[in-house]
Amino acid sequence: MGDHDSSYKQLFSHADMVRDLLLGFVEDEWVEQLDFASLEKVSGSYITDDLRNREDDVIWRVRWGHEWLYLYLLIEFQSTVDWMMAVRMNAYVMLLYQDLVKSGQVKRGALLPPVLPMVLYNGKKNWTAAIDVSDMVASVPAGLERFRPHMRYLLIDEVRYEDATLAEMKNLVAALFRLEKSQSPTDIRAVLKSLIEWLKAPEQLSLRRAFTVMLGRVLLPRKVPGQTIPELNNLQEVDAMLAETVLEWTKEWQAQGMQKGLQEGRQEGRQEGRQEGRQEGLQEGLQKGRQEEAASMLLRLLSRRFGPLPEGISAKVMTAKVEEIENWGDNIFDAKTLGDVFE
Repeated sequence: MGDHDSSYKQLFSHADMVRDLLLGFVEDEWVEQLDFASLEKVSGSYITDDLRNREDDVIWRVRWGHEWLYLYLLIEFQSTVDWMMAVRMNAYVMLLYQDLVKSGQVKRGALLPPVLPMVLYNGKKNWTAAIDVSDMVASVPAGLERFRPHMRYLLIDEVRYEDATLAEMKNLVAALFRLEKSQSPTDIRAVLKSLIEWLKAPEQLSLRRAFTVMLGRVLLPRKVPGQTIPELNNLQEVDAMLAETVLEWTKEWQAQGMQKGLQEGRQEGRQEGRQEGRQEGLQEGLQKGRQEEAASMLLRLLSRRFGPLPEGISAKVMTAKVEEIENWGDNIFDAKTLGDVFE
């Protein structure tokens, strides 16, 4: 299991996260009938009859209404589309039922508890896999239709939620999704402000730590490339580190880019001025040196911020005026996309 899945598993091993997942992202009336105070984590480690171990699942149970009816949540974390997901989830639910019977949690002859299989997907591509296992079975004669297996899973597609919608929710899972969708240190700090406010209680120490670990070991190395991430002990330290990152980027842009460009421009201008014997040569060289160095610095920052640049961006920047480059440089820290920089 990779670091990303491990961090998600750790986060969703907390009842507050499961509660907010259900309340915020399962739009059914029955959710309001759940007794969230009864949320109880169930072992997700069991061995199939052919000795294959299933130990990565996050499974909870909760009382439903006034009945002692248990709801089991089976959560799978995905960053790529798995076309066999419906079959996998069907198999996992059956394994769970088998384990409940073997462990004595369901007595012989009793009804099995309902299960809500959930898939949390954070990939960029549209989810194209079947939601119901019946959709993966070829057409059959009418008499065989009743034997076609049916079971659906609930897909939670993180990136399809609008940023504005997530920002309006006082919800820990919405905050997690916003972190996943963040495009800059400024975006991350906005979410951190909410998390620090929401997770103040002493009993939430473990969840605060889970968010801190996820940020330091998984999210920040991906979102802030080229930055050395120190060992972070709490959310406040994460916020302080990001504040310093923004400050360093700003200083790098203003000082290293502009001042170095100005210095080289002066040198080039003096050389041209001496050669041509005119004051105009000094000014032209000054402007040219500033423009070239500023353009190179902006391209480097854009690459660090957004990754490999599309064709045409380099030419656009290298031929721009210094004033345009300065404006784009100011935009880079708050831009969510590469296109936002040039608006």
